[in-house]
Amino acid sequence: METDLIISAINDLHQKANLALENKDATAYTAMFDDSLTYTPFEKPTINKRDFTIDLKKYLSGTKEIHSSYYRIKSSMVDDVFTEKIARKSVLLKPKMLVLSKKQTIQAEEIYHWKNIKNEWKVVALEIVLEEKY
Repeated sequence: METDLIISAINDLHQKANLALENKDATAYTAMFDDSLTYTPFEKPTINKRDFTIDLKKYLSGTKEIHSSYYRIKSSMVDDVFTEKIARKSVLLKPKMLVLSKKQTIQAEEIYHWKNIKNEWKVVALEIVLEEKY
């Protein structure tokens, strides 16, 4: 498959994932991950998809709103794995007391490892290599 077609397909999956985050829908968000996923948070131990999903649901439940955008820094195809490094900026509104909210911005660099499994692109590994919160 040509690289442009792969990037186009993966861009569509990123758009669906961003929409799922904005809707705080953990199930729709994790659909892009293969069951064999290894997730490495920034400066924390690697976890599997099950634990990642549990953490994500807990994270989303403590958030009022999420807005996220990204751009691709670089990408490559080696054997059957498409690897991309993206820069992501997320702005979160978290509840604070009754009606107040606290705004938090997270900037991260993420490395996605995608594989075409049964004619669908799935993330098999995700590493957060840099993360800044302010």
